[in-house]
Amino acid sequence: MSPVRSCSRTACRQPAVFTLTYVYADSTAVLGPLATYVEPHCYDLCADHAERLTAPRGWEVVRLPSEAGQPSTDDLEALANAVREAARPTPASGEPVGQGIEVGRRGHLRVLRSAQQQNLER
Repeated sequence: MSPVRSCSRTACRQPAVFTLTYVYADSTAVLGPLATYVEPHCYDLCADHAERLTAPRGWEVVRLPSEAGQPSTDDLEALANAVREAARPTPASGEPVGQGIEVGRRGHLRVLRSAQQQNLER
């Protein structure tokens, strides 16, 4: 299966760039930017089919502004750097892990204070 979604129109192999949704209660067809994931009652359309879209008589077509296009390489690099930074192991803070004193409880939640903080407060 290809990671690029195709146009929902029969025999069209173009990549989808818009998503079409119908709001039956309002007799409205909404055409907006490509949804982040596939919805069962939405249709992905290529640029050509989105441009030629017409609605049934009495229906309104609402065209939402499309996003400013594909992200630039700078945006992609910044995102990749942020992911790398988040994945880096953090150095140990010096506080013992799993050693604490319970100072309160509410239902299944507990309030813990580290043993070091207790010793410093005294």
